[in-house]
Amino acid sequence: MIKISNIKIPYRAKERLFKKYISKALRIKEDDIKKVVLIRKSLDARMRGNIAYVCTFAIEARDEASIIKKCKNASDYDGKGYEFDYKNHSKKASPVIVGMGPAGLFCGLMLARAGLKPTIIERGENVDDRKKSVDALWQRGVLNENSNVQFGEGGAGTFSDGKLTCGVNDIRMDYIKKEFVKHGSPDDIITNAKPHIGTDYLALTVKSIREEIISLGGKVLFNTMMTDVIIENQRAVGIAAENVNTKEKLEISCSHLVCAIGHSSRQTYELLLKKGAKMEKKPFSVGVRIEHKREYINKLQYKECFKDTSLPTADYKLSCHPDDRGAYTFCMCPGGQVVASASEAGGVVTNGMSNYARDAENSNSAVLVSVLPEDIDGDEVLSLMHWQRELEQKAFDLGGGSYFAPCQRLGDFLAGVATKDEGSVKPSYMPGVKYADLNEVLPEFISETLKKAFLEFDKKMKGFLVDDALLTGLETRSSAPVRILRDESFQSNIKGLYPIGEGAGYAGGIMSSAADGIKCAEIICSNL
Repeated sequence: MIKISNIKIPYRAKERLFKKYISKALRIKEDDIKKVVLIRKSLDARMRGNIAYVCTFAIEARDEASIIKKCKNASDYDGKGYEFDYKNHSKKASPVIVGMGPAGLFCGLMLARAGLKPTIIERGENVDDRKKSVDALWQRGVLNENSNVQFGEGGAGTFSDGKLTCGVNDIRMDYIKKEFVKHGSPDDIITNAKPHIGTDYLALTVKSIREEIISLGGKVLFNTMMTDVIIENQRAVGIAAENVNTKEKLEISCSHLVCAIGHSSRQTYELLLKKGAKMEKKPFSVGVRIEHKREYINKLQYKECFKDTSLPTADYKLSCHPDDRGAYTFCMCPGGQVVASASEAGGVVTNGMSNYARDAENSNSAVLVSVLPEDIDGDEVLSLMHWQRELEQKAFDLGGGSYFAPCQRLGDFLAGVATKDEGSVKPSYMPGVKYADLNEVLPEFISETLKKAFLEFDKKMKGFLVDDALLTGLETRSSAPVRILRDESFQSNIKGLYPIGEGAGYAGGIMSSAADGIKCAEIICSNL
């Protein structure tokens, strides 16, 4: 087979017409093409009235060598991808994994398939019970500090858009997507260049992965928090833990301690620092969520085709660099909602979420500004984390308590005046919002950069800056403000302790976190 890239297919074209467009691009007869497999497709809506998918195909064809020779977008293709091939390691190790986000889940899944029967502990609840706790915050303003949008089965990504894009070129990416499909996610994530699962399917998928881990002899302990690391001869040999509900205490011995703790595990950061794990400050970002009506964003992106239901709900990705400081959109949720994502009492945190259908009234995105370690006073390695917490508490106060979020129309934010009442865009954030002036809670260097960024974004996507667009704050948990240092063997200076994923500072999002978890499992297995 050969791989052919950069083939344009009209967005309405049926699959049976693929051969026609491929043969035209290659200047060969349709009959010369024996087999066509879609590898990837990306929607290109830049040309007015000429929306198309730019596709990559694998094909079987007559005289493939000749096609490769004359076509710069053609190359050999064997169809082989990454496979995890470590097996038969049973009884050789007793790994413990702390955290059940993508990094912990995929590390646990690979180790279980290798016969190692890992024990996974998770501070939050299983996904079904977790949804009830999340609903209690969204509907009644009642926060469960141990099980929420940040903590629980599947990690923070479970209540998100479920994006599977990644800026890292890693051979494991297609493997991870195939695993998601195997465990219940939509199969179009394999071929879409901008794949997403959606919160509704993510909940089913992470539950299915957990069930496979258990079926292979692994153990999962929910509502269980690590309270200490047991160290002997500078090596982690076990943990102390506690059931957050019953307060029952337990100790678990381990050969390998994998810390897949997530970017909001502040108590665990403090514990690991106390135990002597080396850490460093890491840049992160702070900003707000912006909401427009979904149909409005569709119109900006698709022009006269914006009502065509065969097109996916429109997204966008914007960035700029005003005044030597980066600003960018992040975790854009087409047809989604802004969600309450606090994990500590007395703090307000926002995030975005979409179901697979992406059919809610509004579309939203984080608009973030880079925060560097030197921006924040304090030499202590967790000083950025403490500053992050203070911002969330100020947002809580500005929102009036009860986890209401401060909210402001974009025009008022630019003018520096508090919003008095809602405009045409209705806030989707639950349990509710209080109209205010976000300039009162945002540090000046962030608010001023945001104002300049909105002007720049409007140049790139005309109409983005509209007075009635709605800002809800604050977005503070896009990434970890600290990195737990590790060596090439993935181990901390405390041997046997493996910090992985987003919380450890080595990933950003579902895919890179899952890949980091797989790499850790590879290392553990290869060393046995």
